[in-house]
Amino acid sequence: MTDDAALQDRYAPNGTCFGCGPRNEKGLRVKSHVRGDEVVATWRAEKFHEAYDGALSGGVIGTLMDCHSNWTAAHHLMKQAGTEIPPCTVTAEYSIKLRRPTPTDGDIEIAAHVVDISGDRATVEAELRAGGKVCATSSGLFVAVKPGHPAYHRW
Repeated sequence: MTDDAALQDRYAPNGTCFGCGPRNEKGLRVKSHVRGDEVVATWRAEKFHEAYDGALSGGVIGTLMDCHSNWTAAHHLMKQAGTEIPPCTVTAEYSIKLRRPTPTDGDIEIAAHVVDISGDRATVEAELRAGGKVCATSSGLFVAVKPGHPAYHRW
């Protein structure tokens, strides 16, 4: 069952991140929803997101997967700590494999899950699917920031 409210809308309604900030009118506005142990998002490209006719830009793919994976980590760190709000997390390491062109003529789906969690950090793997195929995969390490970090209290 998919949670009704996106993590971004629930915990960071004033967020301005290019990839996932609800308040960034020119951003991608990723909406991540919890579904069991997985976090999922469905997104639609516009023509200006394309690298060439009909194919999503690799930079946009990277941003979608990075932001969605970051929220996956924040959600799971919150659950592990037993808190009611997620910690502010940042990307410490991130790799992506672009497996095939991502078509822009339909829904783009991202599914992410935590593969390791330890203290203030989580490793997340994700898949981006479009046109019924896996178009990209990623793996990243996301870390909860401490007071004094510029991202602390960003949501």
